[in-house]
Amino acid sequence: MNPTSVKRFARTAFHSALVLTLGWSAPAVEAQAAKPKVQNPPPATAAPATAAPAESKVSDDYRIGPGDTLQVFVWRNPELTTTVPVRPDGKISTPLNEDMIAVGKTPSVLARDIEKVLGEYVRSPQVNVIVTQPAAAFSQIKIIGQVVRPQSIAYREGLTVLDAVLAVGGLGPFAAGNRAKLVRVENGKSHETKIKLASLVNDGDMKQNIALKPGDVIVVPESRF
Repeated sequence: MNPTSVKRFARTAFHSALVLTLGWSAPAVEAQAAKPKVQNPPPATAAPATAAPAESKVSDDYRIGPGDTLQVFVWRNPELTTTVPVRPDGKISTPLNEDMIAVGKTPSVLARDIEKVLGEYVRSPQVNVIVTQPAAAFSQIKIIGQVVRPQSIAYREGLTVLDAVLAVGGLGPFAAGNRAKLVRVENGKSHETKIKLASLVNDGDMKQNIALKPGDVIVVPESRF
């Protein structure tokens, strides 16, 4: 037997042995060899992180009032996080917490009060209260007297005397700007501070550009002829 015949005989014998041992046919052997490998599925995408709390529009010592809009942000508990208005009765309602008084409290004090209630249902709750839309009378700045449009304007963090004067259209034609005064109530007592608005507006005297607080009143008297 020549070498070529020997090789052909060996392949035939090997194939026959596979058929007898495994019960496979030739097509089955070929299909098994051609079967593509199954790739591992891609790893699951991680769940999105809980959204961050909103940006506060007021200072830390701001007193919440009726009409304000609050975000009550509960860390690691998005189902308890909500945005609510302060009702005319001065209360708010949030998940697991109904009819809590909010008026007159600072955001941090209200957050601690909410934590006490949630502590009955949630382990070690951490709450942030953010004033997203200050609209209460407590948060307004009033500008009266000899200005173009006397009115109340909404307080925001960083508001100054110059901002307020520009918001009402500036000083009126008969304004005694340098005899203006800022009236502020602190600890239940009213205090007055003289402001030279004419020097601020006309001469750029920035020493007169006082930072305002919620509830401030700017009074601009009339000139004396």
